[in-house]
Amino acid sequence: MQVSFADARPQGAHVLALLVAGGGTAERLGGLDPAHAAIGRRAIAAARFEGEAGGIAELFVPEDGEARRVLLTGTGTFAKDGTGGFEKAGGALAARLLTSGETDLVIDVSALDAADPAQAAAHVALGAVLRGWRYDYRTKVPPKSKVSLTGIIIVGGGPRAQAVWDALKPLADGIAFTRTLVTEPANIIYPESFVERCLALRDLGVEIEVLDEPAMAALGMNALLGVSLGSERPARLLAMRWNGSGAAGDPALALVGKGVTFDTGGISIKPAAGMEDMKWDMGGAGAVAGAMHVLAARKAKVNVVGVCGLVENMPDGKAQRPGDVVTSMSGQTIEVINTDAEGRLVLCDALTWVQRTYRPATIVDLATLTGAMIVALGHEHGGLFANDDALADQLRAAGLASGDKLWRLPLGEPYDKLIDSPIADMKNVGPRDGGSITAAQFLKRYIEEGVRWAHLDIAGMVWAAKPGTLHDKGATGYGVRLLDRFVADNFEG
Repeated sequence: MQVSFADARPQGAHVLALLVAGGGTAERLGGLDPAHAAIGRRAIAAARFEGEAGGIAELFVPEDGEARRVLLTGTGTFAKDGTGGFEKAGGALAARLLTSGETDLVIDVSALDAADPAQAAAHVALGAVLRGWRYDYRTKVPPKSKVSLTGIIIVGGGPRAQAVWDALKPLADGIAFTRTLVTEPANIIYPESFVERCLALRDLGVEIEVLDEPAMAALGMNALLGVSLGSERPARLLAMRWNGSGAAGDPALALVGKGVTFDTGGISIKPAAGMEDMKWDMGGAGAVAGAMHVLAARKAKVNVVGVCGLVENMPDGKAQRPGDVVTSMSGQTIEVINTDAEGRLVLCDALTWVQRTYRPATIVDLATLTGAMIVALGHEHGGLFANDDALADQLRAAGLASGDKLWRLPLGEPYDKLIDSPIADMKNVGPRDGGSITAAQFLKRYIEEGVRWAHLDIAGMVWAAKPGTLHDKGATGYGVRLLDRFVADNFEG
């Protein structure tokens, strides 16, 4: 979808969207020609439109002997919605018109009393681009389902609108990168091909390091490799380093992602119904890769490393069994009670490796780790666990600001005792109760003294069963915007 900015409405055939702020909108009509005010008031009344963010009242007005399709689109109350209201407006327009048969949309923001018209225009564009993202394998698509909307022109943002959009576009591109990785099926995205996709980040200045199975075995990464034993697809550890501060030395921040490119559950096999969804069990790694894409594309002034533990969890004659005991890279031993609790086995070795290799002061890991998190929080918040209150506050604030919301859950010794094993240092699962917490407690045992660490369980957030404000059904890109905002607010001067 092509986005451009203009000072005046163009001539020709197009849909016209007029943005309307919330509160008392029936009288203002968002810049509609006075000759069409009566039609506009009738459309507003019929749609019960009050300028709410993302609300639309549709009408057709006569123009040059033709009928112009006009969409009055709400942005909400600026003080309450901020730029989110503009994004909701753009998203609503994309959702309405993407497969409508219309090809061109003009969005006029000039009637808005926005404090910064450039920001309004650019965030409308961001909302439209994010909601308009689509990935489809079908070779025969019904005409009414084909994407038709190809171009958006935004009018009235002023001379700075293009520059503001240029600063936001890396975010849209990074989210699209993550959504693509998460959407692809497991026969296309597996550990080796995930790495191949991420090699493109070199063009943005990201340094790439890849560890194969012999290299990981030499380091003692038996927890991660144990998950991969049953698969014909060899495991990989991917490290993406962005040095944007201009200073030498270790990165201040490490982002670590769970990358189980398909999860059958292994020998503890999952039910067949719905197993196809397990292609997105690499959503944490996908978010890390997308965040690295954004940081490099916008030349973030920070040194950060992104690490993805990439495996496929399959049942096989060579597969890991319940009851096996493995020694992780840290030297700690693990009794594997359930091979479907594999994500923590992948992450623990990745966490040890990044600490020993890069010595970051702060680590944030992201993982579609537990179904228990969906039971606890549904699909509205990601779960947040942290060993540092200030870090937890920073991440929660970034979540609220970005829209990728987080909710903090507890850690503590009573929960930690639940994963003690009688024959090893720990079990990979505790009892059913508090399953997300005991999973976090497992990971906490791999964090070295003095390192600030947070674990984000995003099992309910990376994939959506229904469309949202800024995404269609499917991959949401959750986590990319959160991490970008977290870095911008706390690691860049």
